[in-house]
Amino acid sequence: MSDDPHRLLGVEPDASLDALAAARRRLALTMHPDVGGSEQAMQELNAAYELAVSMFGAAGTRANEPTPSSPPPAPAPAPATRLRGVQRDAPSFTIDVLPAEAFEALLVVMSWMGELLVDEPPYVLEALLHDPALCWCRLDLVPEAGATMVSITVASVDSEATPDPEAVRDEWVANLNRLGELPPS
Repeated sequence: MSDDPHRLLGVEPDASLDALAAARRRLALTMHPDVGGSEQAMQELNAAYELAVSMFGAAGTRANEPTPSSPPPAPAPAPATRLRGVQRDAPSFTIDVLPAEAFEALLVVMSWMGELLVDEPPYVLEALLHDPALCWCRLDLVPEAGATMVSITVASVDSEATPDPEAVRDEWVANLNRLGELPPS
């Protein structure tokens, strides 16, 4: 991989987190081994994405940029809401179905755990969760050998403590398992 992850992702150095995630999803559609790419190409793509994401500071600015005196508005349901302490846990878990079916299951579970903010089927879901803690949560779905890898990004909301991404992941997995145990209606 080159020293500039933005070049591999095909984005500008000042690209937003959303632009980085979109570039990763777009490139995964051709670089993933399941669609004719190679394992090495996918590993390089994931490494470039992780490096580009790590260049952001807690307030959504580049690590080498000055931090503004007040955090910028976050993409959350209430105008006064601020995201703090963004943490990423990737890859978080795998669901043994294709992305479209995984997305539908995650929508059902999300309705138990919180409120829907953004849905871009079948690859992005954002929610304001109430369980296991009040937090903003983004799920990125990536096809993975007939299954779906789900990566989680979480951030605290307003003055709440930053949630543990593993606890959030465990809550998603427990509820997905509960969904599988429910009798058909």
